[in-house]
Amino acid sequence: MSRIRPAELDERLGTDDEPFLLDIRPEADFEAGAIDGSRNVPVYDELRGGDDAALRRRLDEVPDDREVVTVCKMGIVAKRATRVLDDAGYEAATLSGGMSGWNGYERGSLGYKIRSLWWRLRG
Repeated sequence: MSRIRPAELDERLGTDDEPFLLDIRPEADFEAGAIDGSRNVPVYDELRGGDDAALRRRLDEVPDDREVVTVCKMGIVAKRATRVLDDAGYEAATLSGGMSGWNGYERGSLGYKIRSLWWRLRG
């Protein structure tokens, strides 16, 4: 399963290679803060509970002409969304660390720097 680090995503935003950002978090979390240009399809709770059909029912909201990057709180449940998209024939990746990773990247926090090192070491 593919993943993308926050720094890699940031480099692609605003370019011809910009992916579609699918934020699966609950609507209130999305409204409290999201990556510019992302689309909210709030199926986080269903996916966390094992209900893949919740996202499958809403695939018509996801374009199939470019890569899709799934976003959740920490990147864990987004992996399930990425798997659903992969199974449906989409080119998909999970944002490593989710919004927590993205926010840490934007702030340049020590926690993000440590996670970033961990991601690089894992390959």
